[in-house]
Amino acid sequence: MDRYVVMGVSGCGKSVIGALLAERMGATYIDGDDLHPASNVAKMAAGTALTDEDRAPWLDQVGATLGAAQGVAIIGCSALKRIYRDRIRAAAGQDVMFLHLSGDKTLIAGRMGARTGHFMPTSLLDSQFEALEPPTSDETALSVDIGPDPAVIVSNILAQLGPKDR
Repeated sequence: MDRYVVMGVSGCGKSVIGALLAERMGATYIDGDDLHPASNVAKMAAGTALTDEDRAPWLDQVGATLGAAQGVAIIGCSALKRIYRDRIRAAAGQDVMFLHLSGDKTLIAGRMGARTGHFMPTSLLDSQFEALEPPTSDETALSVDIGPDPAVIVSNILAQLGPKDR
């Protein structure tokens, strides 16, 4: 496997875990937030949740960017619903492993409240959890608890992946 999406609700640690994982795997990390059109960023910054229609072009861009990357690539993207993950897979043109960062809403809200310079307000966290459809057993995916230190989370991911997937 050489295409990965670090997924989960806003504030779960996609950027931190994705960058650390890429470093450990010798991969390229891409922050999916950087691929949002300005209209999506403005909408979220204003406290309005994105619709499926708002997300569609972004998800296509995430998948296309992932598919076009050289070598092993990891991208951070919420990928909250199965249809979003299917769209990313289709745009990537190959199988993609989804790494679901799973955690308690209280923990994530605390992390969101402590971060600075991000466009996503804590007020949208409920909508993120409402939309979340964790990956099912028929998807190429794994889930990891976000409670531990980031280095431990990355080690847990690598242990679950095993040598064949890295």
